[in-house]
Amino acid sequence: MAPPKGGYAPSLGKFLDTLKSRPVNASVESLISLLKRRQINGSEACAIATAHILLQVVAKDKWSDVNELLGRIQLVGKKLVASQPRELVIANIVRRVLGLIRDEASEDRNDNPSDSSPDHRDPMNSPLPPAASEASSPTRPVRPPGALAQLGSFARTQSMFNLLSDPDFTSPPWSNASTPGATPGIASGASTPLAHGQTTDVHAFRSEVIDGIEEIMDEIKQVDEQVQAISEIIIHPGDYILVHQPSRTVQKFLTRAASKRKFTVFLVVDPSTTSAADDAYAPFRKSMASSGSIVVTVMNVGLMAYMSKANKVILGARAITAKGGVIVDAGAAAIARAARAQGRAVVILGGVYKISSENKFQQEELIEWGDPSKYVNFADGAMVSQVKVKSAVSEFIPGGDIDTYITNLGAHTRDHLHTILTDHYKEEDMSFDIYGKGQR
Repeated sequence: MAPPKGGYAPSLGKFLDTLKSRPVNASVESLISLLKRRQINGSEACAIATAHILLQVVAKDKWSDVNELLGRIQLVGKKLVASQPRELVIANIVRRVLGLIRDEASEDRNDNPSDSSPDHRDPMNSPLPPAASEASSPTRPVRPPGALAQLGSFARTQSMFNLLSDPDFTSPPWSNASTPGATPGIASGASTPLAHGQTTDVHAFRSEVIDGIEEIMDEIKQVDEQVQAISEIIIHPGDYILVHQPSRTVQKFLTRAASKRKFTVFLVVDPSTTSAADDAYAPFRKSMASSGSIVVTVMNVGLMAYMSKANKVILGARAITAKGGVIVDAGAAAIARAARAQGRAVVILGGVYKISSENKFQQEELIEWGDPSKYVNFADGAMVSQVKVKSAVSEFIPGGDIDTYITNLGAHTRDHLHTILTDHYKEEDMSFDIYGKGQR
């Protein structure tokens, strides 16, 4: 066997290229390894990798019913989350796929005209009843809209059944068991959308779920384009905008606004990165200058001198929590606090896929620590042996320091985030402990 070529550096692109030729389990273990070593990092890359691996699970794994598929997705999801728990988008995508499967199962069940007489169905060819929680909840499914509106009298029957059920009993999300004493053919309240777990057409159902996952991936890729469409509403002519180490989303947002009007950008950068041979923001500066806007580079140690001049602070989000807190690049939290102290608006940019339903985190758990060698190295001798140096990679901004969240669905306040969550995640998936152990 020929030796591997030198210079191989694992990345998202190379990982995706291996998916077709590898078994599913090997691909899952490979992704876990890449996430642990941070060779795949960043919200978008982690979200795309997670969606691709879950698509492989749906397409290649052998499963005969929806309950089995849900259990498999949950297990793989737990392993991925455990490998890199600070990347909240991984859990977000897992929950989106779980909700997608439940929606498709509900639609499959509603399309069968025999759902009005559940006591006379063949259990081996049983259609798919909707989850009781979906019938009783006002939340809307992600795709397509109006699926719950098509349930008709069966939804009302399910809702009445939920009201009369034992409220103290909740079966686990991976359980196939029905609620004790429940009517045959009706799914238990908090679990899967199936009574017997049998699909009328596994092949067709698999294709529908795959199409749904591909739609989620398309949504992730289109976030920048959809977010920047709102830039002309947020940025006005003559504004002074302060940004911190802008992500690609923030750069495109500002570039789009600069194509219509002129304004000034205070670009706050980390002094440790200014000595790099390549200026990461050179294309951004060139694009802004060509439109007539001005970019002023500010070292983060001197940002307070410019804060009083700024009209708005625009930051990119790594992740957004259910209570409105935001995970950002290190250094941005101090900027948000300074903006709040001087009454400046703080605007957060990020796709809906970055909004996490989890709210049990402590702030310290969300901070990622990295290599401090860019600030101090072992050449400093005695100091290094006596001092522990910590270098933060990410920080947490409380929701109270943020004014507006801009996603691919528009601009939102902190109070509106709950509506987005209920529209994109199922209640049973939000309550599922995906941050538990990856083995069961």
